[in-house]
Amino acid sequence: MSNPPPEIPKRHGVGRQLVVPALSLLAAALAVWGILSRRTAEAALAREAADSAVPRVVVLEAAAGPNGSELVLPGSVEPYTGTVLHARVDGYLKRWLVDIGTRVKAGQLLAEIDSPEIDDQLRQAHADLATARADEKLARTTADRWRTLVDRGAVARQDADEKSASADSLSARRAAAAANVDRLAQMQAYKRVVAPFDAVITARHVDTGALISAGGGSGGTALFDLAQSNRLRVRVRVPQTDSGAIAADQEAQLRFAEHPGKSFPARVVRTADALDPQSRSLLVELELDNADGALLSGGYAEVHFALAATRRSVRLPINTLLFRSDGLQVASVGGDDTVVLKPISAGRDFGKEIEVVAGIEPGDRIIVNPPDDIVTGERVKVMPAAAAPGAAQGHAR
Repeated sequence: MSNPPPEIPKRHGVGRQLVVPALSLLAAALAVWGILSRRTAEAALAREAADSAVPRVVVLEAAAGPNGSELVLPGSVEPYTGTVLHARVDGYLKRWLVDIGTRVKAGQLLAEIDSPEIDDQLRQAHADLATARADEKLARTTADRWRTLVDRGAVARQDADEKSASADSLSARRAAAAANVDRLAQMQAYKRVVAPFDAVITARHVDTGALISAGGGSGGTALFDLAQSNRLRVRVRVPQTDSGAIAADQEAQLRFAEHPGKSFPARVVRTADALDPQSRSLLVELELDNADGALLSGGYAEVHFALAATRRSVRLPINTLLFRSDGLQVASVGGDDTVVLKPISAGRDFGKEIEVVAGIEPGDRIIVNPPDDIVTGERVKVMPAAAAPGAAQGHAR
């Protein structure tokens, strides 16, 4: 009888024992990976949030101002001498001899006034003077005779003294009558209106037959406007910040709208030497030659002053300024990207730019369009002007 083959042992229990630990290890690894991934994501999110909380700003470097500059101001062009002629006597305009645009010489007859009242008063004054002379002559002869009688003892000295005093009184009356004649003769001369200086007639206010009233201002009749324009005055108001750069004999260039592309030299002849308390400006007067009559008085001119640099300064665009209650400031960025607010002293205003004479140095990094709530010590992130979000505004939060 043969023996049966031996039985092969079953291995199912061993395999199951190996799979279960492997699965546990895989689950643990997945859990650890998930935790690490979540923490990494949270840290990245925190960094991104912190980075997003830092304001983005665009900066520019403060540039040194030029060695010299040009100051351009509006000027008022006036004749070197100008006046309005008024009548000195009442009457009617007999005739006028010149009109606007006429160039006249000093002493030239411009118009005549008919004033019969003055003529009558002058004739009466001549008659009064003749009477006063006759009375004085008689009184003087009588006084001489009485002095002779006093010497003979025929009359009292008191009576002779009275005759002499009467003669002196009539002499004074004769002098007064002569002065009245001279006055009326001068008034009669005023019927002839003559030019006081070489000039051009710029206006004629009356016509033949017009009633003329003597005197200036609102009560008198204006006859002619005269302007001496062979030389011109130009008056300019210089702001207080630039007043120290203007002095007598300084040269300037004038430009006129009616002469495009052409400049006319002028010279500072005087200044008011005091600021106008209303406008805080210095009145400056220039003169220029106009012998050829190319320029017209009464107009407007651009006055160009060439100014030398008298102080170290920088220029900044106006969108870098902060207007605070404690004064004008700018926000600068230090090497550690933190903000430092700096008070500044402003010089000249050039419209889109402003001159800064104290508070910052060339090369300082200045924030463009700083936010209103920016403070010293705040961290910022400097962005390229073309890449920064909100670059048009200069900053982003």
